[in-house]
Order: sequence, then structure tokens, then C-alpha cells
Amino acid sequence: MANVTLQDVRKVYPNGFEAIYPCSFEVPDGEFVVLVGPSGCGKSTLLRMVAGLEPITEGDLSIGARIVNDVDPADRNIAMVFQNYALYPHMTVAKNMGYGLKNRGTSKAEIDKKVRAAAEMLNLSDYLDRRPSQLSGGQRQRVAMGRAIVREPDLFLFDEPLSNLDAKLRNQMRIEVRALQRRLGVTSMYVTHDQVEAMTMADRIIVMNAGRIEQIGTPGEIYGRPASTFVASFMGAPPMNLLNGMAGDGAVRLDGGEQVPHAPVNGHAGALMVGIRPEDVLLSEAGDLAFNVHIVEELGALRLLHGEVGGQAFSVSVAKDQNAQVGQTRLSVKPSSVHLFDAAEGRRL
Repeated sequence: MANVTLQDVRKVYPNGFEAIYPCSFEVPDGEFVVLVGPSGCGKSTLLRMVAGLEPITEGDLSIGARIVNDVDPADRNIAMVFQNYALYPHMTVAKNMGYGLKNRGTSKAEIDKKVRAAAEMLNLSDYLDRRPSQLSGGQRQRVAMGRAIVREPDLFLFDEPLSNLDAKLRNQMRIEVRALQRRLGVTSMYVTHDQVEAMTMADRIIVMNAGRIEQIGTPGEIYGRPASTFVASFMGAPPMNLLNGMAGDGAVRLDGGEQVPHAPVNGHAGALMVGIRPEDVLLSEAGDLAFNVHIVEELGALRLLHGEVGGQAFSVSVAKDQNAQVGQTRLSVKPSSVHLFDAAEGRRL
């Protein structure tokens, strides 16, 4: 096991496109870090740089105490699990799992021992003689993970490994991957575009946008104190409501004129963005803000109300047993739940 350190790492392609702007962070030994962001934000490129599959334009990448910028992928003692499993279709499960060890010259007896131990850990013991075509998607992903485990790497890299699975299986595999990583204690970097995966799996999250790191923090920090409007809108389902407003005279008012209660003005003045999460308001006839409900969306345990506050789009999350209907109502804002952002750059105030 090892820690991973990136110091001013940058990626520029020959055509001049800057895929990764200079970034620095450290993944401590044994930590599970998730890189999350929309398609094209650079998260997979960054992971491939750590793997050695993409050259680094500038900066230093260290795994443990060794700078590995020019070290071949095979010599970095890492294991990577891909989205498409990357299994050999003509090989059995056992041979797929042990293939990397065979290439290292490991004895047959040692390969068999490690493969069987990993198979037991992953509930694959009954499938060792089958080929990938005879397995379900979840079982194939377990085989790919088993192939990584038997190598006993310093670092696990996961590149959207669950995106090909259906929703129910994805939820199950999320739990299995996280439990397995905790059991093994191997430093791990995991790439996904799914913010739910990021929130539920990570020790820390790195939110990326257009080649830049927007914020690094625990799931609680990312969700509770987003550093920008991008993070606020990307992390959360449904996303945070973002409203145009103005600060002045010790208060914040929306563009429609409504005063926002509990806003942490702190001397700010001028245009800003007001952020309120859908679950941080309550339906109340004596509430602070007028809410015009257009649509009631039934989600089983919850109801989502979509409408307008002061002429701006707004969503509210309420319990399934709470009376909710289309039309006019009012909202109370919970204390300490209002977030303010700079109107021009979107950074947290």
C-alpha cells in the first residue's frame, strides 16, 4: 500500500488542448478517493496519468516515496478495473484472474492459492471454470476485481467500473466494492460521473469541472459547504436551488423582491446567487417565501414539488405523507441552510 501525491500535475495535448490544468493533492495510504464530474471534465484523463497510460506534461506524480512520471505502467504496482471489464473471452474465470501473476512468473501453486482466496472473497468459487460469456455483468465485474486483488497492488484504480450495470445491481456492487476496499485497506482512486456513487463510497471526493479541481473534501463537506455553484448544482439529487439575488442593508433579497431569511450576509453587497437545498425548506402557511407549485413528482418515500419562487425555478423535497398539491403555498427556510455565491464567478462567499 502507498500514498499518492500529485504536485502541479498538468496535461496538454499536442494540439494545444489543456485537458488538466495544474492540480495538486494527496491520497493518503488506505484512503478511498472518488473523482467525480460530468463527461469531458478530465477525471478519466487524470486517472490514466496516475496509471501511466497518459504521459504527464508538467508536474510530479509520486506513488509512495517514488516519483513515477517516467515509470512504465507495469512497474508502478497498480491494478486497474475498467468499465468494460477487459476480460479474455477464451479464458476461464480462474485463468483471467491469474493471468497477471502468470506473466510475472509466479508459480502455478501460488497462482492457484491466490485465485481461490480472491474467488472466495468475491463469491466466485463456483464459477472458476466458466468463461466470461457464461457470467452476468455483476459476476464479470467481480472477476475483473479479482484479477486486481490477486496482484496485491499498492494502488487500486477504478474507471467507471459500474456504469454498464443496471440500477439495482449498481447499488449492490457499490456496497461490495466499498466493503472490499475497507477489508483490503488498499489506497484507491475511483472515477465516476454519478454523484450518488461519489457520496456513498468516498472517504473524500474530488469534484472536477473542465479540467480543473473545483473542490476536495469529505462527502459531508462537499454537500454541506459547496465551494461553488457548480459543486452545489452537481452534487445532490435533486440539485440545490440557485436563485439570483442582491445583498444590501444587511439583508438578501431575490430578484423578485422577496427577502431571504437566515442569509449569512456578513457585509456582502451587490449581486449574488442564493443557494437553498430542496430538503432545507418546509411547507408552511406562515412561511417566509411564496411558492407556486407547478408539478408534484411522486418518488415513493418522497415527493418532489417543482415550481417557482419569485419567478425563478425552485424545487422542494417533502415526505410522502405530507399534503402537497399544485397551486400557491408558502415556504419556511431552515436556519443555517442558506448558501451565498458570487454572481460573476460562482465561488462561495
